[in-house]
Parts: sequence; structure tokens; C-alpha cells
Amino acid sequence: MGSMSDKISGAANKVAGKAKQAAGKATGNEKLKAEGKGQEVKGKVQSATGKAKDAVKGAVDRM
Repeated sequence: MGSMSDKISGAANKVAGKAKQAAGKATGNEKLKAEGKGQEVKGKVQSATGKAKDAVKGAVDRM
């Protein structure tokens, strides 16, 4: 994946994860809350990966 697609996927997973957590909290569904937290963390990792790819590309371009 490219850095932009990592960042987009990351943002989507963070939003979906937060929505799952909210739904789980509203319904008292602990499993759904946990799934949402996991998806949110996955999104944060994807976003960080995209930012790291941008940083590496920027460093290479400056050489």
C-alpha cells in the first residue's frame, strides 16, 4: 500500500472502531466494544505507517 492509502484506511478504521465502541457501550455489548477498540488501534497503526512512509520518501528525495 502507498502512504496515502494507508492513511485513508487508517482513518476509516479509526472512525469505524469508534462507532463500534459507541454501539457496544450503548447496548452493553462488551465484545462489540472490544472489537471497536481493536479496529481503532489498527487504524492508528495504519495512519502511523502512512506517515512513516512519507517521512522515508521525503528523506530519500532530499538525498
